[in-house]
Amino acid sequence: MKQPKDAPYFFIQTMNKKCCIAGTMKHFFEEVWIKKDKQIGLFCCSFWYYVLLSHTMAHITVYTDGSSRGNPGPGGYGIVLMSGKHAKELSSGFRLTTNNRMELLSVIVALESLKIADSVVTIYSDSKYVVDSVEKGWVFGWQKKGFQGKKNSDLWARFLRIYPKHKVRFVWVKGHANNPHNERCDELAVAAALGRELYVDAGYEGDPANK
Repeated sequence: MKQPKDAPYFFIQTMNKKCCIAGTMKHFFEEVWIKKDKQIGLFCCSFWYYVLLSHTMAHITVYTDGSSRGNPGPGGYGIVLMSGKHAKELSSGFRLTTNNRMELLSVIVALESLKIADSVVTIYSDSKYVVDSVEKGWVFGWQKKGFQGKKNSDLWARFLRIYPKHKVRFVWVKGHANNPHNERCDELAVAAALGRELYVDAGYEGDPANK
């Protein structure tokens, strides 16, 4: 088919490559854009481009939790990632850390584990410290001030490197309220904290500002 000079080729190419409705929508686009009304055609192609784009994006649900026995003390994090029919669990333990650090680290590790950029991610956490710091924008203000007087700046800086790579939304959930995924994260975090293979949380042990 001969394309009009001002047709958005990227859209047609996208239509050619994506999902089963591509053929039908490509035909509709050609009919409207070329034979009828370009304004309507432009609106329609923009709409369907974003529909197709949303279908190709990974939608991931994440539950996270952190634990510290003694706070500070031996600690760990637990993560449950779900996408469609797939699920994955992650956990790790540290010999000396805090609850807030494990809550934050669980979110960081979850995001760093994602292989597809621009994933749509919903993170469920029972940590007001983490959820409010991001959703209420506090962490971005801390960043502008160089995290002066704020604990866990090493982890927040690490979080802010991975956070923009995805479309992330946080949802606070009440802990120990019979939410099966939250409870599972808690089990993983506690088991990791009580495990034999405990790593060194260098950001905590080596930085007096975090204590």
